[in-house]
Amino acid sequence: MRHHTHGRVHPQIRRTRRQLLEANPEVCWGRLLPQKAVTEALARHGVVFRKRLYTPMVTLWMFLCQVLSPDQSCRAAVSRLLAWISLAAGGACSFRTGAYCKARGKLPEPLLRDLARTSAQKLQAKVPALALLGGRPIKIADGTTVSMPDTKANQKAYPQSRQQEPGLGFPIMRIVGLLCLASGAWLDLAMGSYRGQRTGETALLRQLLSGLRGGDVLLADAYFANYWMVALLGAQRVDLVSHHDGKRRIDFCAGQRLGRGDHIVVWDLPPRPYWMSRRQYRRLPKTLRIREVKVTVTQRGFRSRQFVVVTTLLDPQAYPAAELAAVYRVRWNAELDIRTIKHTMQMDVLRCQSPDMVRKEVWMHVLAYNLIRTLMAQAAAQAGIPPREISFTGTLQALVSFAGAAWACPSRRRAACYRSILQAVAVHRVGDRPDRIEPRAVKRRPKEQDLLTVPRAQARALLIAGR
Repeated sequence: MRHHTHGRVHPQIRRTRRQLLEANPEVCWGRLLPQKAVTEALARHGVVFRKRLYTPMVTLWMFLCQVLSPDQSCRAAVSRLLAWISLAAGGACSFRTGAYCKARGKLPEPLLRDLARTSAQKLQAKVPALALLGGRPIKIADGTTVSMPDTKANQKAYPQSRQQEPGLGFPIMRIVGLLCLASGAWLDLAMGSYRGQRTGETALLRQLLSGLRGGDVLLADAYFANYWMVALLGAQRVDLVSHHDGKRRIDFCAGQRLGRGDHIVVWDLPPRPYWMSRRQYRRLPKTLRIREVKVTVTQRGFRSRQFVVVTTLLDPQAYPAAELAAVYRVRWNAELDIRTIKHTMQMDVLRCQSPDMVRKEVWMHVLAYNLIRTLMAQAAAQAGIPPREISFTGTLQALVSFAGAAWACPSRRRAACYRSILQAVAVHRVGDRPDRIEPRAVKRRPKEQDLLTVPRAQARALLIAGR
């Protein structure tokens, strides 16, 4: 994607653009996402914009601030830029959002995906693994859904649920993410339609298997505990710890007994599924040795009293049953991380009007999320505590507050300003409440609101007709 401009750039725009690049990234974003790394990524993807105010770098910074802001509209993003220009650079530019929206649309999706993945990999390399399973890297796979504006293009790419009448629902995107347990980073994700062939969570997870490395342990829920996933992971020397899916009969009197409620069984190769080629099917092992461990929950108030963990970690000496139960318990961190990016960062309802911009919006949320996790890791290292003891919401609030003031921070104060950010972030801790019990209900009643039973245009016509 190359765009060239002939002619002379207005001196005020040239001066403003230079001041934007020199002042903004150095305080907050420049230490989390270095300008050099962004420049190299832009070069790899061949991104060259017209020489105007909204350069790729400026557009990227604005997009990041936009997804982190409580008001994620383009108008608020442009107003934020104009406020800084008036304060620090002098002069002004147009209040219209058209130029920014066009510049944002020119950022290619592979560029944003590259930046999001790279930021996660760098964070993962800096945070040590947890003291579980001998310190092996543990990745968590989990899925969720997000909605978006009800446009024809979005409906075509990501159709709404069949249970909703046309004109009354919203397009739905299914997302499966690969997360790092130690750092909380989103290492990768796959996006697909909510319905249709090869759009399920297991199909999307298969797109992410290349991101796993030999020696990794994948922590997943029951949806992924099937023969195909275990076999594909085994081919990459990746182990699985998962909840039993309940489709196979469990008999602890059979198989190789390892202890009470702990044994090894053999799974036979099922018939070939429609999505797998014959060549790939022939390469699969005819049987798999799987360990099943019964876990009893003694904590009062928990929903599950007993469940079964299935794993390819067969050695009971290296991986005791109690440790496997503890490992599966920390899978709940994935639910918290998904809740964070969906609700705290407002990704549950996307705002873009086209499928390609919707995907860019998702990747930008993931990039911003990973940068916040990077800030949390830096603050935790300075305070000598684990990163997950720091509040994500508190970090987000501190970053947004300091970023607004850092626009006008003089160069001699930038290092001290960033140290203040780290100190503010380290103050916000989350309580250690492993056995917290709360009902899944809210006390405050929502306001009563009528629901649409016909498309909005039809309901508007009925009002006009006095019906």
